[in-house]
This record gives sequence, C-alpha cells and structure tokens, in this order.
Amino acid sequence: MPTKVQEFNEYRQKMNGKILASDNKVIKRIFNLDTNAYAEGHLSVKTKELLGLVASAVLRCDDCIAYHLETAHKNGVTKEEMMETMSIATLIGGTIVVPHLRRAVEFWEALEKEV
Repeated sequence: MPTKVQEFNEYRQKMNGKILASDNKVIKRIFNLDTNAYAEGHLSVKTKELLGLVASAVLRCDDCIAYHLETAHKNGVTKEEMMETMSIATLIGGTIVVPHLRRAVEFWEALEKEV
C-alpha cells in the first residue's frame, strides 16, 4: 500500500506529465521558472525551500506545502526548523493557517517514516 508521500509524488508526477504534454509555452516557462527559482544561488536551497513553505502556508496551498516540506526534508531541514518556519507562517497568515499547519505536521511525520 502506497504511503501518503508516495501517493502525493505519484499524483504530482502523473499530472505534471499531462500538463507538460499539452505543450503550452507559457505553462512550460512557468514550470521552468519555478524550478530555477529554487536552485542554489545567493540563498541556499534550504533557505529558499523554507521561504517557499512560508508563502505556501500563508496562501493555504496544501500541495505546495507538501512539496516544500519534502524538498526541505531532503535538504536537511530539521523538525525544529520546520516548526519554527511554520510558526512564522501562522503568525503572518493568522489562525486560518492552523488546519494547514496540522496537515504539514502530518506530512512531515510521514516523511520522517520514509527515511
């Protein structure tokens, strides 16, 4: 039985494939811009992923939160760093972010089990 993390990644990969197969130039450029924005630069990948996590939480995008959590986890973010990041997101976004915080912690726990 696939795990929560595997299900998320399989669905994301499947749908991204379908989206990119549409051969839409604007969508392809947006995907490419997103990929390049999170590459190593003046800011580390780890820092950029945590910034993305805050923005995604404030915008209340669970798919984006999961993506940034997984990439942050792969880049050595600790649970304490993730929780501090989510505390900032909750402060900025307000209590409406709390349900997304719950799901973020649940997804983080799933990531920890995968290691």
